[in-house]
Amino acid sequence: MKIGHIANAVALATLAFTGAACATNDSTVKLKIVAINDFHGQLESPGTLRALPTDSFGTIAVGGVDWLAGYIADIKSKNPNTVVVSAGDLIGATPLVSALFHDEGTIEAMNRAGLEINAVGNHEFDEGKDELLRMQNGGCHPTDVNSCQGAAVGTPVPFEGASFKFLAANVIDKKSNHSIFAPYTIKKYEGVKVAFIGLTLKETPTIVTPSGVAGLRFNDEISTINRLVPKLRAKGAKAIVVLIHQGGVTPTTQALTTINNCDGGLDGSPVKTIVNGLSNAVDLVLSGHTHQAYNCLIATKNPNHLIPVTSASSQGRLFTEVDMEMRKVNGSVKSVKATNVAVDRNNVAITPDAGLQQLVGNYKALVQPIADHVIGSITADLTRATSSAGENTMGDVIADAQLAATKAPKFGGAQVAFMNPGGVRADMTYLSSAAGEGDGNVTFGEAFTVQPFGNSLVTLSLTGAQIEQMLEQQFVGCPNGQTFNRILLPSAGFNYSWSATGADCDKVDPASISIDGVTVNPTDSYRVTVNSFLADGGDKFEVIKQGTDRLGGAQDSDAMEAYLTANSPVAPPALDRILLLP
Repeated sequence: MKIGHIANAVALATLAFTGAACATNDSTVKLKIVAINDFHGQLESPGTLRALPTDSFGTIAVGGVDWLAGYIADIKSKNPNTVVVSAGDLIGATPLVSALFHDEGTIEAMNRAGLEINAVGNHEFDEGKDELLRMQNGGCHPTDVNSCQGAAVGTPVPFEGASFKFLAANVIDKKSNHSIFAPYTIKKYEGVKVAFIGLTLKETPTIVTPSGVAGLRFNDEISTINRLVPKLRAKGAKAIVVLIHQGGVTPTTQALTTINNCDGGLDGSPVKTIVNGLSNAVDLVLSGHTHQAYNCLIATKNPNHLIPVTSASSQGRLFTEVDMEMRKVNGSVKSVKATNVAVDRNNVAITPDAGLQQLVGNYKALVQPIADHVIGSITADLTRATSSAGENTMGDVIADAQLAATKAPKFGGAQVAFMNPGGVRADMTYLSSAAGEGDGNVTFGEAFTVQPFGNSLVTLSLTGAQIEQMLEQQFVGCPNGQTFNRILLPSAGFNYSWSATGADCDKVDPASISIDGVTVNPTDSYRVTVNSFLADGGDKFEVIKQGTDRLGGAQDSDAMEAYLTANSPVAPPALDRILLLP
């Protein structure tokens, strides 16, 4: 069954707006909005999407920037009033084909696909504010020769920068007290003005490397939007669209038949709290961050004023197609309808963009020899599937690699290493990839996909008491404010137990914390290795910032490569480093 047929069957989230005044001439302007979120530089297809939530085998091939551009071109051919927008994380945490070149290829591809607006997400800050400004303005990376490959791939030299606008209404430079990018943009369609406000989540400093956002302030989303509404109205904007990199979660397994559901109504989700506090002048919220597909109607400050709130999964698997109809006579919004659509690579009605196929192919040719190089082997899958205590084999092996890289006195004298779970971005599978490296073999490209951030290792000293505090900061309820449990993955030789029923900040049994079988003494000092993200207090592990005698080390990907080279074949470790007490 083709996507087009299924899309006709899914229910559209629909909102009809009644005009404040009647008009004798009710002719309308029909605007199409095409929205993506959390693209993460996925220039090639990320794989498949389930057809049904109950059937893991019935899947369809989705994604790829060439196919996404084909869908956009098809929509534009039918309605010239079309705008293409993104709700953040367009770049950052990207595959090697984009990341090796500092995501320049993704920006170039989106220029050609027709993107017009991108609300800045947290991952846009992975390489810091200055690098993000370069993404907008263009120019070559100051130190990396992999930058500015235009002569090889067929784009301008130096790097052209984004032809679309970055928006960041709530990201403020502390010195100037101005937003680092424009807070909004206003577009006119047949005389009717539509405003687009772009924001990222205010918690961004807690989930990116703090040094990358030094000097920036992330303001509250609700107050930022509501303060802008009178200004936008004064400028003549009749419709207001919010692009926000914050989202929600639905309990339903993501599949083709569920991408337009709103199961659970996003109850308890940050984006619902935000929308509930918004001015009734806001007509539509396009969200992201949680990599979910949903299509909801959520109330603004007026509980009777419901507006569409959508998200289109991630990595270019889907896009949200919005039909907004506005009255010409006064610009008021008559209706908004939204539907999530899968980027079906087998849709015969869509022609993928040949120019983008060539651009991606050229970048792939540059990266392929590096990506396909075999660096080691494994005996079975290393996965992110967690034990009841929160441990997983992929994260454990990463921690083992980081300990091995920093154990020698000259490299830090580490006794233990910890990996943050959010930094483990993929599994490492035993079966051969499309590169044909053979079962069990691991390529550099596969290893990079697991850890795409390019973090460096940092070895520092923590007391036993600080290590215990760090472990307590993993859990919801401790004052640092975790919104869900973030269980750090420890290296071999480190053990402890915890209880889910323990009091806040008292879930870990101090007597169970040991290194190489020796109980950790609260007053003794221990050498601990983490990545630079955690070393700066990322993921709200504030106590790690107190670590002393810091020594920088290799990049995390280099540590993994060295570990696999020295220890292959690597077997999945037993998940017995963390024990969950009954």
